[in-house]
Formats: sequence, C-alpha cells, structure tokens
Amino acid sequence: MSELACFLVKAKKATYANKTNKVNSSRKESHDYSYQENNYTYLDSFFGAENFSGQEIVYKDEKPCWSMNYYGRVIEENFNGDFLKEALLQVDEELPFRGPLFYQKGEYLYLLRIQGKIDFFQGVEEIYYQTYKVYEGFIQGGIVK
Repeated sequence: MSELACFLVKAKKATYANKTNKVNSSRKESHDYSYQENNYTYLDSFFGAENFSGQEIVYKDEKPCWSMNYYGRVIEENFNGDFLKEALLQVDEELPFRGPLFYQKGEYLYLLRIQGKIDFFQGVEEIYYQTYKVYEGFIQGGIVK
C-alpha cells in the first residue's frame, strides 16, 4: 500500500477514535487532534458534537498533500458515540477514510459506501441501531497539490 495510506491509518488510530493526541484548538471552539511520524503530519479539526463538521489534513514535508472534509449528524436518540469510535478504529489501508465498509457489534451496524480512491473520493457513512438509522455522515477529499 501507499506510504500515505499507511500513515493515514496510523494517524486515525492514534487520534480521535482512540481518544488520544488531542491538541489545543486551532480555531475558536474547534476540537483538534494531531499525529506526526517521519516527514508526515496529520491534523483533524472539527466543530460540534451531535451535528459536526470537520477536516483532516495531511502534510508531507510541511506542505499539504491530502485532505478530507466531513459532515455528520445524529438523527435518533439511540446513537452511541463509542460505537462510532470503535468502527473508526477498524480503518485500513484499502479504505483509509473513516471506518470499514461494514462493522457490526450487538444491535449496532456501521456502513460505509465510498466512490473513488485515496486521490479523489466521496462517500456516505451510516449507523443503524436495530433497524433504525441513528447517524449519517458525508465525506469527500483527495490529493492536494
């Protein structure tokens, strides 16, 4: 797999989903997480909680090289934030965006539909509790030049 995809997986598993590497807010009321390894730096910065918007940026040699924008919203009361984080920890090099295509635990189900590859993509993630959709999110991004 690409060096970028490998770095993204490490960064995502070492920040928000794992509740580690939180850093000072870069903008008023933002929640920021950062991870650095070799010549790569990752920054995830978002606003909100039940309805949230954010952006992940990867820098290589201190220049932006990849970005992903996301917007998500809780739509029912049985949403479980810890389940979302658990699903996000399942990210892998084949799909280094959010979670896997499918992840289930108990009565919760996480689904990701993605179009494109690491260089240019868009997708939708959903969480179901029993048969009810309780969360939906949208992502898009790719290589930055």
